[in-house]
Amino acid sequence: MSHGQPSDPDPAEAALAEFAAEVARALPGWQVGSATLAKPGALEAALADAGPGAHVYPYFMTGGWFTGEALIERLAGAQAVVLPPFGHDPGLPGMAAALLSEVMAAQGWQAPEVRVFLAAHGSGRSAQAAIDSQGFAAALAAALPVAEVRVGFVEEPPYLADQARDLGARAICLPFFAAKGGHITEDIPEALELAGFQGVVLDPIGCAPGAAALVARGLKREPGPA
Repeated sequence: MSHGQPSDPDPAEAALAEFAAEVARALPGWQVGSATLAKPGALEAALADAGPGAHVYPYFMTGGWFTGEALIERLAGAQAVVLPPFGHDPGLPGMAAALLSEVMAAQGWQAPEVRVFLAAHGSGRSAQAAIDSQGFAAALAAALPVAEVRVGFVEEPPYLADQARDLGARAICLPFFAAKGGHITEDIPEALELAGFQGVVLDPIGCAPGAAALVARGLKREPGPA
């Protein structure tokens, strides 16, 4: 499940369903459904369809208020097991490093001369979102010998536009988001333009080609199908 877009929930609901179908293709014999928190009744319907003992996989990048409080409140009374969010998957830094390496090779850049800008959400409600984002940045830097991995946030300091300045032309912006939405189509481009960012802007890491396979591998580590 994911957050979705409260003002227009259907596109995000459809995109998540398509992603869940991709995950399901990698897990023969498993029942894999999906729901966003923003779509009224979607989570409840998905839980009813899955039955008791369902495993809920939060397609979120970090822990914090949504996964630690809002989701738990919505699941009150349901016999469900909440798994760690997508952003906590131990294979994610390696997947991101491989993706960035492909981009650098296509540009003819060498890793030690490249700066990576991680555009993350942050939170005004919980410090955990920033802690998790910075933790991912450190893991990515350990996996990929770039000149710098810098983090900026939408909802808390250090903000996107401040952190995206002076990165040079050999820079890559990797949005630390699970899906496309208003932050991807509006907030991040506006901040990058304000900062004079000259580099390459990628799709969210949650939309990368290997994301569904990574989720499937993570689910296989659990005791059994949801």
